[in-house]
Amino acid sequence: MEFILSIVEIKKAAAVAHFKAGELDRKRKEAIVKVCDEILAGKHREQFVLPAFQGGAGTSNHMNVNEVIAGRATEILHGTLTPNPSPKGRGETAVIHPNDHVNMGQSTNDVMPSALRITAYRLAMKLLETMDIFEKSLEKKAREFKIVVKLGRTHLQDAVPITLGGEFAAYAEYVRRGKLRILKAMENLLELNLGGTAVGNSINASPKYIKQLYIELQKITKLPFKPALNLMAQTSSDSDFVWMSQSLVAFCVDLSKISNDLRWLSAGPKGGLGEISIPELQAGSSIMPGKVNPVLMEAVSQLYFLVSGNNLTIQQAAEGAQLELGVMLPVMTDRLVESLKLMDELVLQFSKKCVDGIKANRARCKELLEKSTAYATLLSPKLGYDAVSVLVKESVKSNKTIRELVLGEKLMTNKEFDQVIRSFKV
Repeated sequence: MEFILSIVEIKKAAAVAHFKAGELDRKRKEAIVKVCDEILAGKHREQFVLPAFQGGAGTSNHMNVNEVIAGRATEILHGTLTPNPSPKGRGETAVIHPNDHVNMGQSTNDVMPSALRITAYRLAMKLLETMDIFEKSLEKKAREFKIVVKLGRTHLQDAVPITLGGEFAAYAEYVRRGKLRILKAMENLLELNLGGTAVGNSINASPKYIKQLYIELQKITKLPFKPALNLMAQTSSDSDFVWMSQSLVAFCVDLSKISNDLRWLSAGPKGGLGEISIPELQAGSSIMPGKVNPVLMEAVSQLYFLVSGNNLTIQQAAEGAQLELGVMLPVMTDRLVESLKLMDELVLQFSKKCVDGIKANRARCKELLEKSTAYATLLSPKLGYDAVSVLVKESVKSNKTIRELVLGEKLMTNKEFDQVIRSFKV
């Protein structure tokens, strides 16, 4: 429906633009505008019955909108205007014709891509607002866990000491960078091929109408949409949608990485890492009492699978453009809108129902750090790489901690050992 409403906004802008260009009479303009306002206010939704998935570059959905507007506008003006004569044997005459009036100076090939740009831009704006909420949630946890020292891992093996707050601060940076990528992709969505009609050379669209069209569209949408420098290029290529989709995939990669990390860190509660605990959203098992599963984090990873698959569809559909038209727009519309809406929903849930409720298991973090070989790197400058390597191997073999071995061999006092550890920058 978001996409349908964008088409309706275009129809409203076009009617006003044609009137101001002297190409449409006042009564027809007012009737078309009134119907558009009714639809935008929530009326007549049951009249839009076609699925997004279709052939014909979206002509079916486009004409559905044209016909609903024309039919309702004709009801409004019934008997107040002299009907346009229709060719003999072609049905009843219409006061407002779906093609001659509602679709005047337009084509499926400039209206539908432009409507998708409007829709995608708005949905992306909403997603960015949700990403702001998610970023703030992560930043709050970064501050809360700032001094929780724990084991850092590379290759899933003991690495060096870090803080839990540092991990969450890194996650917040993922989100910031993801927003920048999406914002960059959104810039190109502001350039429309509206006014290019069938192939981008503006057949049947007057310069006066085109100029006024963008003025009116900016008023209606309150967004700075403008004509592309080359309308034919925007009509025949859909690569801007690919870029938008791929920026979503890039963020979902990081989003899934965060969810995977949190699953690792919360694994347990007794037999895994257990460094954090997550909110319980539902009973985790129908057979294992008391089990808590990371269901929302699993949903986030599945979101990546879905958005990644949608991106492949969008990419293939864009590649399927032929000569003067990107003919595979309907499936791109369906998949891009789905990706944007699902991402917005799940990112918000992930933030509110998972991240906000995460707690640090400080004792477990300290325990795993002390039992690990992570202190080895901090000791290397004092004892030498080779000597510490021997300590690491002995620690693994004997099941003694690095601290126990260092103190046992009198390489350092406990006070000196603690001074080295404290030198680690939290």
